[in-house]
Amino acid sequence: MLKTFDLVLIGVMTATAAVTYTIKHRAELKLEEVHRLEAEIKLEKDTIDLLKADWALQSQPNRLERLVKAYNDELKLQPTESTALVHAKELPMLKSEVPVPDVTEAKASAKGATEASAKSAPDTKGAQATAKAQPIPMPAPRGEVEDADQIETGSVDE
Repeated sequence: MLKTFDLVLIGVMTATAAVTYTIKHRAELKLEEVHRLEAEIKLEKDTIDLLKADWALQSQPNRLERLVKAYNDELKLQPTESTALVHAKELPMLKSEVPVPDVTEAKASAKGATEASAKSAPDTKGAQATAKAQPIPMPAPRGEVEDADQIETGSVDE
């Protein structure tokens, strides 16, 4: 006859076998997913390599020169003149580089402008806009160009 202890051991062994099987099954599913993802990654890398090769082919200078000659009447392209190039120091300032106006001076000038405009004209919108106007930042004048700012140009026929 089977004792109670034997029945408990058989139940524990069956539960352990079931848990082991489910863990194995999940591991196999994860392994299949890893293989699928590796295949997708390889496909994407191959696609990237193919697109890089295509870009290298499409942007060859000789090919572009032939296209320019073939479609010159439609495109009417002209070479870039050296005076059309701008150096970085000639560009206007970024918004982050624009000097911040002094608040106390702005309040004093706005108060004076509004008092003067109230005495002279009933319309105060123009005076307030003039008081709040800031000077427009101008680019630095073009001077001696440093070697680091030189832009080298070349011909396609090299």
